[in-house]
Amino acid sequence: MKALQIENLQKTYSNGLVALKGVNLSVEEGDFFALLGPNGAGKSTTIGIICSLVNKTSGRVQVFDADIDVDWPKAKSYIGIVPQEFNFPIFEKVQDIIVNQAGYFGIPRKVAKEAADHYLQEVGLWEKRFETAQRLSGGMKRRLMIARALVHDPRLLILDEPTAGVDIEIRRAMWAFLQKINGQGKTIILTTHYLEEAESLCKNIAIIDKGTIVTDTNMKQLLSQLERQSFIFDVSDTITRLPTINDCIIKQVDEKTLEIETGHSNTLNTIFLELTAQGIEVKSMRNKSNRLEELFLHLTRKKEEA
Repeated sequence: MKALQIENLQKTYSNGLVALKGVNLSVEEGDFFALLGPNGAGKSTTIGIICSLVNKTSGRVQVFDADIDVDWPKAKSYIGIVPQEFNFPIFEKVQDIIVNQAGYFGIPRKVAKEAADHYLQEVGLWEKRFETAQRLSGGMKRRLMIARALVHDPRLLILDEPTAGVDIEIRRAMWAFLQKINGQGKTIILTTHYLEEAESLCKNIAIIDKGTIVTDTNMKQLLSQLERQSFIFDVSDTITRLPTINDCIIKQVDEKTLEIETGHSNTLNTIFLELTAQGIEVKSMRNKSNRLEELFLHLTRKKEEA
């Protein structure tokens, strides 16, 4: 079943701004889906329409078996939303914020408290459950937003920049939790400016720019479009001469670091074997830059030139 089906979605604001120009999008149940785009591309407008926070001009949106124009209460019950901005009462206790949210979905208070306690433990806020939200750090507030969105056990979780302003350690912990619930069958749609986040978490991806979908594919196929990639190799011993590898451009960054640019003719395993054969022991390797970011710039630039 499709978790989300969007057909010819259009939005023109009262000031004449055309935010969406016929967006078509399909997300399978159980997917971890990335919706990426620059500021003003139409991401937030699309999410706002899905969640009935923005009125569409035309088009159709269906969440599982519920059309938002025909049966919005049913569609709403399927959705958990984590918006960009903190939008909870800061003087309420953490536990109460989650329990009260469950009330909007008709969940009895006893059941809501059990669900709240479960998710507070899952996101690492159990010790803070009786604190007021005002006293939480930025990362804790983000986790509170996720727990609140999950309290009614939605089938579709929408995350709009969920790790903005969060340090690396907390971000990684949030990634692990999101991967866990996705593995349990929860469909997740993620928007993020941390492109490595989408590459690490998501199976499929759509890129939106200026109100239209630039590409809609799976992550592996998208990344395979890169003609050349650059890697940084840290080696054990001082480099006395540059190695040579077919179809590679090799530069020495410092006495123990190589930058190697390669095309599709070489795999990383081939490069490792060639370096070993030439007496160079590799200690670690990393991408020079984020591959998804390179693709994003390439795709949006190509669209502008068309």
